[in-house]
Amino acid sequence: MSDFLNVIERRNSVRKYQDKDLSEEQIRTLVEAGLRAPTAANKQEIHFTVVKKDNAAQAELANDHKPGATVPFYFNAPVVIYLSADESFSWSGVDAGIAIENIHLAAEAMGLGSVILGCVRDILNGEKKAYYAEKFAFPDGYKFEVAIAVGYAEAVKEQHTFEYDRDVSIV
Repeated sequence: MSDFLNVIERRNSVRKYQDKDLSEEQIRTLVEAGLRAPTAANKQEIHFTVVKKDNAAQAELANDHKPGATVPFYFNAPVVIYLSADESFSWSGVDAGIAIENIHLAAEAMGLGSVILGCVRDILNGEKKAYYAEKFAFPDGYKFEVAIAVGYAEAVKEQHTFEYDRDVSIV
C-alpha cells in the first residue's frame, strides 16, 4: 500500500514535456488504466481517443482555444487522451473523472508526467462540437468530458499544499 500512496504523493501536473514519443505499450497501459475504472451502474460508457501531437485537428483545436497564440503546453506532450461519454447518462462526468485519475496515477507510476485538462471543454462542446466529435472519433451521442496530456516530464512544478485542519471536517 505504501508504494501506491507514494505515487499519489509524488504525482504532479506537468506542463513541459521532452520531445520523446511514448511506446504503443505505454499508451495501451495508460488507456487500460482508464478502462479499469469503475463506472456508475457498470455502464462502461467512457470512450478514449488517443491523439498524438502531430495530429492536425489538435493543432486546429489549439488555435480555437487561443487564436494566434503559441501552441499550448499540453499539445507539446507526445499524447493527449480525450475522454468522451454518453451525454444522456447523468453520471458520465463522474465516471470520466475516475478514469482520468486512474490514467494520471498510472502515468506517475510509469515514470511519466501528465496534466489533466478541462480547458478545451467549451470548444469541444460548443458550436464546433460535431466537427471535433468527428475529428476525435467520439461516438454518436457522446460529448467531451475531460482530457489528459502525457509524456516525459521536462519540468515539474512545485507540489501544491493543503491544510488538513481547514480542508477536512470530521463530524
